[in-house]
Formats: sequence, structure tokens, C-alpha cells
Amino acid sequence: MRKASLGTIFFTVFLDLLGFGLVIPFLPGFARQLGASDLVAALTGAVYSLMQFLLVPVWGRLSDRIGRRPVLLASIAATAIGMVFLGFANTLVLLFAARLWSGMATANIAVAQAYIADVTPPEGRARGMGLIGMAFGLGFIFGPAVGGLLARVPIMGRAGALPAFVAAGLSIVNLAFAAATLPESLPRERRGIATGHRRLPIDFAGTRRALQHPDIGRALAINFLLVFWFAGMEQTFRLFTDDAFSMSVAQTGGYLGLVGICAAIVQGGLIGRLSRKFGEVRLLVAGLLIQTVGFALLGAAPRFTAAPRGALAGACVLIAAGSGLVSPSVSSYVSRRASPDMQGMMLGTLQSLSALGRVLGPAAGGLLYQAIAPGAPYFAGAVGMLVAAGLAVGLRPPTP
Repeated sequence: MRKASLGTIFFTVFLDLLGFGLVIPFLPGFARQLGASDLVAALTGAVYSLMQFLLVPVWGRLSDRIGRRPVLLASIAATAIGMVFLGFANTLVLLFAARLWSGMATANIAVAQAYIADVTPPEGRARGMGLIGMAFGLGFIFGPAVGGLLARVPIMGRAGALPAFVAAGLSIVNLAFAAATLPESLPRERRGIATGHRRLPIDFAGTRRALQHPDIGRALAINFLLVFWFAGMEQTFRLFTDDAFSMSVAQTGGYLGLVGICAAIVQGGLIGRLSRKFGEVRLLVAGLLIQTVGFALLGAAPRFTAAPRGALAGACVLIAAGSGLVSPSVSSYVSRRASPDMQGMMLGTLQSLSALGRVLGPAAGGLLYQAIAPGAPYFAGAVGMLVAAGLAVGLRPPTP
């Protein structure tokens, strides 16, 4: 195993998520400046996730046929093109076209996972896959905060163009680095016969079997509710900070960065010890109740006359801490409750339903924001988290 290979894969996924995070603080607000309604502005995130949802199995199957390296290089190059496209987009049509293209380009997570599976022995695979999770977390921590700062510098009269161009530049650096250091991991004799990638975004038969399992079905529903409402919050947050707090893009990015840092502290430093002491089920219930309070506080933050921004920061910390407890606990619970021969299918179903939640959540959040009130997506999210906590209470602990 060549360390440069895993390092390049880590760098690729990190830059994908960094580029995604760089544009979160300004995209919904910029879409509204171009004439979008609140619902349409929130959909800038939904269409990106939709393309990822649809194209992940396509990229994966293509890499089975022609190899991992050319597919990864093509996706990195396409990411750079998409970010340049986004930087020049000056109409809603061009903005959505850029987001569709970028979602298609960054749907390479299955290829990155397959590469790690190719170059690591079974006993080292968990560590390799953990690199992808770390890259996701770091990209989301740094992306919004840096993107908010970069958006303070207008280019062509537009705040937000600079983060897009910086993301494109990072992708070009990534492309050069990968071209020089990333060897092919799939031997020619194995191409065309791999069966690890499904043809559809969701394995319907596998999903049906997973949902029929009483405990795993509940865990999948809990995870869907978590991702659904978190995605709705994420894609309306910039609209909310503008309307309710008159915040700049940079300030919004700072609050989103706070969410990423808190979630990383919980997932990276605390979750292991807490899980050993309390178990997954208790952490799920506690995390979802913390999320319930966090979402309710977020919706009510503008009504705090003394320190509304302090209430906003507190809400962000609670939401991040709750998410940091729930996300890894769900994955661990599903993995431990599934039989060895069903584990891959169950975890694949978990990922598919999470992707679907990232598609549908922004649409629901934008609709509630536009049709009812700015705080409506967050109060609805609090109810959703409370329902999820009720589902978690009925879970049976996995056997040691």
C-alpha cells in the first residue's frame, strides 16, 4: 500500500467538501439577489445533492470498468470547471446549472471508497474508510468559515465569486497532485467484473429488507429525520441570519464554522469514550433531545431581546453537539445490529437514505421558510428530532 495513494484520496474528498463548504455561506443569499424566492434559494443545495444521489452509482460502475484513477481525475477536473462556472454565474439559470454540474462532478465518494478497498487489507479498511469521514468533517469545518471571509472581497461586483474561484484553484492543485501521485488501484484483470456498485441510487429490495428489521428500521428512520432537518437548516441558515440578524456573509460563515468545530470535537474526541460508557441507544436519545432544544432555540433566537446572537450561537453549539452524538451512534448501532452477511447492505441503505434526506430536506426547509415564517423550519425540525428521540427510546441495545 502506498501512503501517497491514501493521502491523495483524503485530499480529494477533503477538497470536494471544502469546495462545498466554501459556497454555503453566500449561495442562498446570492440566489435571492438574482430574484429567487426563499424556496428556490434553498434548492441550490437540493439540486447539488440530487446529482450526487443520482450519479454516485454511475461513477462507481464506470470505475469498475475502466479503473479508479481516470474516473477520479475526471471528477476532479469537472469539479474545477463547475466552480469556475459558479464564479461567473450571473443568472439563476446559470447558478443552478453550475450547482447541477458540481453535484455531478463531486459524486465520486463511491470511487474513493472503492480505491481504499482496493489498496488496504481487510484489517486496515476501517482506518482507511475513517480517512474519508475525517475529510468530510474537516472540509465542513473550514469551508464555511473560510468561504465567509473570502466572500467579503467582491469580484466583478459580486460577493461570493472569490470563494468559487478559490475552490476551482484548489481543485486544479488537487488534479496536478493526483495526476503525479495517484496510481491505478484496480488491476486490468479485475476490471469489468467488479460487482460492488449497484445500478440504482437506492437498492429498493435491500431497503425493504432493512426497514422490515424492527430495530434497524427505526435506526434508519432516525437517521433520515436527522439528515433531513439538518439539511433544511443548513440551506436556509444564510437567509435566516440575513433576515433576522442582518448578518454579513462572513459572520454567517463563522457560525457555520462553529457548528463544524463543535461536531468535530464531539465526534473526534468524545464519542468513543461516551459510547463505551453509555452505549449507542442512550447516546441517540440524549443527542436527539439536545438537537430538539437546539432547533427550538434557533427558531426562537430572534425573540431574545437581551442577547439574540448569543442565543443563536448557543443553538448552533447544541445542534452540532447533538449531531455529533447521533450520526456516529446510528452508524455503529446499525453495524452492530446487522448480521455479518447483511452489514454491507444495511450500511449502504443508511447512506442512500441519508443522501435522499439531503435532497428533500432543503426543499422542505425552504418551503416552510417561505410559506410560514423564517423560524418555521427550525421549530418543525425540533418536532422532527423529538419524534426521532421517541423512536430511539424503543431501540434494543446491541449485544456485546
